[in-house]
Amino acid sequence: KKRQLSQNESSDTDTELHSLKRVKGPSQSDGYKRPNALPKSRKEGDSFGFGREMDGDHEPAKRYNNELSRKRRLPSQTESSHTNTEPPPKRYLEDVYKEPNAVPKSRSESDGSSKGSPTKFSHFMPNSSEDDDEDARNSEDGGDASNQIAPGNYSIASKKMMQRMGYTKGKGLGKHNQGMKDIIHTSKQRGRRGLGLSMDGLEPSTDVTWDFEKEEIDVREYLDWMPQCTEEPPDIKELRSWVQEGKKKLSIDDETLFCDPEVLKNVLDSKNIFDKLEPEEMRRARTRSNPFETIRGGIFLNRAAMKMANIDCAFDFMFTNPVDSEGKSLVGPDELLYFADVCAGPGGFSEYVLWRKGWQAKGFGFTLRGPNDFKLEEFFAGPPDTFEPHYGLKDIDGDGDIYVPENVRAFSKFVKNSTDNKLCHFVMADGGFSVEGQENIQEILSKRLYLCQFYTALSVLREGGHFVCKLFDIFTQFSVGLVYLMYRAFEQVSIFKPNTSRPANSERYIVCKWRRKNTKDIEDYMYEQCCRFEQISSPTSDTDIIEVVPLEILNDDDRFFNYILNSNNRLGRQQVVHLSKIKAFAQNSDLYEDRQSNLRKESLQLWKIPDQVRSEPKRSSPAAKFKELIKNETSYFDTKPDELTDVALRRMKSAYDYRCVVCGESKPNPLMSDNKFFFLGLGRKHVYQWTGDAKEQWKKPVQETLELPADTLFYGEVVQEFEGEGRHQKRFNTVHIIDALVLGKVDVRDMHYDERMKWVRKFVKAVSKPSRNDLMPLRAKEVFKLEDVGTKLFKERICAKLEKGAARAMRLSCLMPQESRDRDVKHFYPAGLLFFRTTKRPWHEEVSQSTKRTYYFNPESNHSLYERPKEAVANFRTCFTTATLWTLRDAPESSDNGKARRQMLVDLVNSKLGR
Repeated sequence: KKRQLSQNESSDTDTELHSLKRVKGPSQSDGYKRPNALPKSRKEGDSFGFGREMDGDHEPAKRYNNELSRKRRLPSQTESSHTNTEPPPKRYLEDVYKEPNAVPKSRSESDGSSKGSPTKFSHFMPNSSEDDDEDARNSEDGGDASNQIAPGNYSIASKKMMQRMGYTKGKGLGKHNQGMKDIIHTSKQRGRRGLGLSMDGLEPSTDVTWDFEKEEIDVREYLDWMPQCTEEPPDIKELRSWVQEGKKKLSIDDETLFCDPEVLKNVLDSKNIFDKLEPEEMRRARTRSNPFETIRGGIFLNRAAMKMANIDCAFDFMFTNPVDSEGKSLVGPDELLYFADVCAGPGGFSEYVLWRKGWQAKGFGFTLRGPNDFKLEEFFAGPPDTFEPHYGLKDIDGDGDIYVPENVRAFSKFVKNSTDNKLCHFVMADGGFSVEGQENIQEILSKRLYLCQFYTALSVLREGGHFVCKLFDIFTQFSVGLVYLMYRAFEQVSIFKPNTSRPANSERYIVCKWRRKNTKDIEDYMYEQCCRFEQISSPTSDTDIIEVVPLEILNDDDRFFNYILNSNNRLGRQQVVHLSKIKAFAQNSDLYEDRQSNLRKESLQLWKIPDQVRSEPKRSSPAAKFKELIKNETSYFDTKPDELTDVALRRMKSAYDYRCVVCGESKPNPLMSDNKFFFLGLGRKHVYQWTGDAKEQWKKPVQETLELPADTLFYGEVVQEFEGEGRHQKRFNTVHIIDALVLGKVDVRDMHYDERMKWVRKFVKAVSKPSRNDLMPLRAKEVFKLEDVGTKLFKERICAKLEKGAARAMRLSCLMPQESRDRDVKHFYPAGLLFFRTTKRPWHEEVSQSTKRTYYFNPESNHSLYERPKEAVANFRTCFTTATLWTLRDAPESSDNGKARRQMLVDLVNSKLGR
């Protein structure tokens, strides 16, 4: 916009301001723009108009300024003028400002420091110098020595401008040299600090350096185990005499029983330095100074997952591959790896374990409900389908408060029922809360959390199991006493700080290996102290539990005491070093840690974690995934089982070749045309079913919800189950797995049918979530050998049950195997027996009359083997295409419940067995 100027107004001031604006040079803060009005020409060597204070003859500049003033007047202010409209020479702007061709980018630019960012004066008097001598020698104006440019990394245009303004070394600008002589230093203002604020010990300075030799950095970490405890675990009577209560204490300055006083003082003093530092500045300095900072969360949800990967690898994968003292796996061949994740929302620890083990690990979560709850929908790396959160007394409607002892007991009961009373192989705990403003007493504020996590772990951990828990400082007698109790409860204990734990904080982990026998009293003792904390936890109470183990007991065990002392001193000194490093990096934003990239690469390689970007897994369409899983074998899926007649039964050569399952009654849902389907899992609730007919498509289950791991394909049926009898009877739909091809990326199609069903039972155990009433239960069909039909099946499973309804008739029912969590035995109405020939032709399975051992015989080659040859295994396709169905509904059931027909089947089987 044009500004209206008075005719009598002097143009000197306007000219001076205009000139100063033009010579400032481009700046991010000024929003520099190229001038629109340019002079036609000027004499070579003439100075550009800078006002009256410039020395020498400046008539050409004055004429140009007067010309420019007349141009800026409005049309209403008429006066005779000779406006020059010819374009200016191209060298005009180049002489005023010429941007360097290449400006090296400083590392500090990304850190928010002022260095490397153009300012109002950076093109005139920058702070760094590289080519001073060469630029001075190549001065284009060739002035004498007194007119040479002072040392500095100045652009050629800047030097010219200073010369034209009459700059002389050691003197200021202006007619009387009244201008400032020193260069204008780069601003050291940080963030939103008040102007002029000075913080003692944290003043910005590029002179601050750091000696990287002070640090001890090693990707392969050193493990320091406590000496093994040789005493038996204490009994409850002795333990109850140990507890001591007293007045609540909120200071840690004098807690020097288990560390050197100098170490504690240095730690506290080093922390106090940062009290006045802005949190954002602290974070930036910490990020730049931590050698392992760029590892972050990797492919996982958060940094906690990578910490668990670090700890697991450092301890030889003792959590994801637990073994006993002889190296034998603690996980049975058909057993899941059970674990519990306590106070660990949003679930990084669990995501790592599930990524490492897949669905063959079953997790139980216990954490505070709310914003920090488990975020299973964000488990991109590890499948969350086998992880089941629990929240205490009210199950999924509870609050998950670990401070409430009854919540912990409810969680313990839930874990026992879900593991057949075997409990977990290992427990992880990562509890913590904000202590902003009270960082120095974080240990005191966390003492109750320590206790509750330890108790929860013992309540759900099996004998021989492992435990890992996050701690902070261990300076107080209470904290050391808790560690001592774990020392008495486990074979081996270590205090460990992983590389992924920021070295400047007080975080560390207690790692406990192999729970000992007879430690139930320690668990009960911790429960009693948790209950006592609940009684004295009111804000007005001044009572606190001071110690859980007397000081004399801690001191008398020299090996334990020395370990704690050395651990505290070592970690304390390490913390002081890295706090000092953060201080140096906060003062000098040019400092950087150049080892971060290499350490990240080496660490991930050692921990066997892919160096990839975290991304949400892509889901294929059901049809595309089905073709991928079946390897384009689509010709047999529409096969229906033939009816097994009495004639076909008599033609059987060996009863040992067959297995059978009980099929449920058809059409439990009137919207279904059949109750047998192929089920395809793409992950979580993305589950589809298909009848096998090529004319039909994959569809979502009707009115029901299933959750299955990705890459799952099995054959099953929807069955209506019942609980109870008569008027108290309850009914609900379930899915029974009959056979399987792929179970969560585990291909089982070519295994023997017995092996496939073992995997199915393991799979069902993993994905079942009894606390989720919104999910349709999943079952594995109980498999019967043909020789057991008359004994185990018809005598133990088939019976009559009173049906609910107006008729109140007795119905033929099949009992389900009872699980530990079931209150009543469940049953369903059978429709028939589905037979599979599990020995592939021409082989037969027989029993030797002399040795009573099973052997396999090939009548074509007259060859027999005790071990089952691979050629004799009937895979999924063979079993599915040769299956036969023996119905139960055809028999008159009103009088004898089909006993005659069932007895006929038993007699035929016995004749084949020679009974």
